[in-house]
Amino acid sequence: MATVAGLLVVAPAYADSKEAKTRAVPQLKIDHAAAKRDAIAPRSYSAVVKKAAPSVVYVFSTKTVRNPHPEMMPFFNDPMFRRFFGDQMPDEGDNRRGGRQRQRMPEMKQRGLGSGVIISADGYILTNNHVVDGADEVKIGFDGGKKEFVAEVIGRDPKTDLAVLKIDAADLTPATLGDSDALEVGDVVLAIGNPFGIGQTVTSGIVSATGRGGLGIEEYEDFIQTDAAINPGNSGGALVDAEGRLVGINTAIYSRTGGSMGLGFAIPASLARSVMEQLITGGKIVRGYIGVGIQDLSPELKKEFGVDDGGVIVTGVSPDTGAEKAGIKQGDVIVKLDGEPIADGRRLRLMVGKRAPGTEVKLDIVRDGKPQTFKVKLGTQPDSPMGGKDERIEKTDDEGTLNGVGVTDITKETRTQLNLPADLKGALVTEVEPDSAAAKVGLAEGDVILEINRQPVESAKQAVDLTAKPDSKRTLLLVWRDGARLYVMVDETKPEKKD
Repeated sequence: MATVAGLLVVAPAYADSKEAKTRAVPQLKIDHAAAKRDAIAPRSYSAVVKKAAPSVVYVFSTKTVRNPHPEMMPFFNDPMFRRFFGDQMPDEGDNRRGGRQRQRMPEMKQRGLGSGVIISADGYILTNNHVVDGADEVKIGFDGGKKEFVAEVIGRDPKTDLAVLKIDAADLTPATLGDSDALEVGDVVLAIGNPFGIGQTVTSGIVSATGRGGLGIEEYEDFIQTDAAINPGNSGGALVDAEGRLVGINTAIYSRTGGSMGLGFAIPASLARSVMEQLITGGKIVRGYIGVGIQDLSPELKKEFGVDDGGVIVTGVSPDTGAEKAGIKQGDVIVKLDGEPIADGRRLRLMVGKRAPGTEVKLDIVRDGKPQTFKVKLGTQPDSPMGGKDERIEKTDDEGTLNGVGVTDITKETRTQLNLPADLKGALVTEVEPDSAAAKVGLAEGDVILEINRQPVESAKQAVDLTAKPDSKRTLLLVWRDGARLYVMVDETKPEKKD
């Protein structure tokens, strides 16, 4: 399981609602010089630690909660320990997680420990959002916590799990920002933080991977993976290179025990800097937006859409967006953005999200097997994503396709029951036989078939007619499911018999 390496307090995932002050970007120390990869490895990294460690601080957070099990103290007083219990821990007096309703418990102060990195001499500090999310008070500790400052939360971005704090201090020692984009697998890195609240600790390792995503930890994932030991309390701390330059903010671990198993993840400094500057100057994050729904390409879909390598399929185009105005259509495959290949949907979202609204980008697409280029002006990302009589598609002569699938028209009642959009048209799937080809690729009851082999479907009868005498036993479906559109390839080709 992927586990956040620190405190996680359930709270609304939005930037602070208070009116943001107009602030200038602080003066940063930046060193993007190339790494010295041909140098002989030193016998000691003490000089590196002396350079980087003074920039790493303790973050103490306090939140008022109800104590469901006083006998579990002091464990329950440690939010990091609580985090590793996951949903097995009792809830706080309600049954939102399916627990039993309990009596109201006395309030208590829940204290959490994390880490942070000073990024300017006048008191700006980077940390993780989950370290301070929901906290009533945040303090920054120096010298083992002997010296403390009350911190102001300047802004938070739950989508990248970053937060910026500010303390009233001067002449601090800021971290030097390195070029995280230049990191290579095998580069030496050090993790500095406050694991388990025992005090500042330094661990060493190498970069195990870059651009790691798909972990389900954050919405925007572009992690540096390292085997340097990262534990609860390291969250928000520094990942530095062999020159002592900040290249990442330690964020999460993959663990079955709650401790380090050599799989740690850090947010790249390049992404952290971009988020930090927006939070400081505006108090919130504004991301670019193309205006399309997308889906990753499977090997079957690559073949169907005439694409050899990576790319993402456009499953829908939102009205009055840059994509619609530029002429992007459903069924297009986006293969490059500004000349950079698109491996999957995660990469496209990350690349677009890094760009400011109003930016014009060049999209290379494949439409009906032919390459085309479009220029799209990015909009502002919204808060939320895009989102009769039964007929049976089953032929006794086995000439048709989608055998074993039952469909019906969308009625007013089913639209309300399934919370379907008012303008959604298609054939509602009412049944999928378990041993059918459609079931094997994930077609399920409640799906809405919007297209069959690129032909629009507005009724159950149309769905039956379009599958009655097909040219091929391979059927490409565009399906609406839980607010998203996706393509599904149903292959009913009989396998060749082998002697």
